[in-house]
Amino acid sequence: MGAEVVPVRRRTPRLILALVGVAAACWGGWWWLHRGTESTDDAFVEGRVVTIATRVSGQVTRVAVSDNQLVAANEVLVELDPEPFRAKLAVARADASAARANAENARATLALVERTAPAALAQAQGTLTAARSTEKSAQAAVEQARADIAAAEAHRQLAEIELARTRTLVANAAVPKAELDERQSAFDASAASVAEARARLAVAESAVPTSHGGIEVAQGRVEGARTTTEQIASARAAVALAEARVEQAEAAQRLAELDLTYTQVRAPHAGIVSRRIVEVGQMTSPDRPLLALVELDDLWIVANFKEDQLAELRAGQRADIRFDTFGREDFTGHVASIAGATGARFALIPPDNATGNFVKVTQRVPVLIRLDSAAGVSLRPGMSADVTVHTGS
Repeated sequence: MGAEVVPVRRRTPRLILALVGVAAACWGGWWWLHRGTESTDDAFVEGRVVTIATRVSGQVTRVAVSDNQLVAANEVLVELDPEPFRAKLAVARADASAARANAENARATLALVERTAPAALAQAQGTLTAARSTEKSAQAAVEQARADIAAAEAHRQLAEIELARTRTLVANAAVPKAELDERQSAFDASAASVAEARARLAVAESAVPTSHGGIEVAQGRVEGARTTTEQIASARAAVALAEARVEQAEAAQRLAELDLTYTQVRAPHAGIVSRRIVEVGQMTSPDRPLLALVELDDLWIVANFKEDQLAELRAGQRADIRFDTFGREDFTGHVASIAGATGARFALIPPDNATGNFVKVTQRVPVLIRLDSAAGVSLRPGMSADVTVHTGS
């Protein structure tokens, strides 16, 4: 029995050495096969998933697509009731037409003011000149009447003296009585001349205030006509205001036209309809999503490598991708870019290692991988993948 135990004890070290050798060979083979590469199974297909919503509020009258339907770019997805928007467009067009008419009226008024204002100023100045001439004529007539009164008074006084002398001579029978009658007639005529001159003076003096009032009226017209510059400036300001209102009305019309086109919700790009929640008759608004559109023409892979795997990773390095959907089939791609921070930094509530007990956790950094060729490959965002990057390339 003792002779049987001794050989087993001798074989144990050899068995251990053999196992160690096999493990070393396996590890060496694995290292040889994986040298110059970095791999991760934390990788997923990513793409653009666009949430579609209306740009105006309204009632849905037609839903043209269903879930998982493939649509082309600019294809109609949903239609809203267009009648309220057509009415708004009609109102906007009417407002624009009225604004343009007001602008034409303002331009015509400006042209009229520019033509008539200088002529009105010249006419007012001519009226003022004529009024001043009339006033001078009235003053001259007053002076002439006063001079005529003075002359008539002198003749009357002379006739009165001669009449008194003639009376004395007739009383003394020195001259005939006929001469007394002649002197009496001359005195009466001179007295009448004095009365006539005083009447002309009264008329001339009454004409002076009238002529002065005419001057004041003419001066007022001149002052009003001298506001030509202000009138033209006011008319030009009215034109500018009318043109601004035209631009405002035309902008409102363009907005109404856009709102009418927005009643048809179109696909921004080709893709597959997903998560359709819109139904006919539903009231919708820009803050309510209608459906999601998944773009399949531009897909990429996001591989989350550990931070200790990034030392040799560079943009442009070759990558082998294996999707769970296609089993063991390998696809070729390349590293497009490396994220600027770890995934944890983009979390809703980033971890703060300065508080509480610190537990070191190896972080992962997203690396964007682009396929070199995906012809005939049907991928969907969210699919899992295994990525191996050849850092030695």
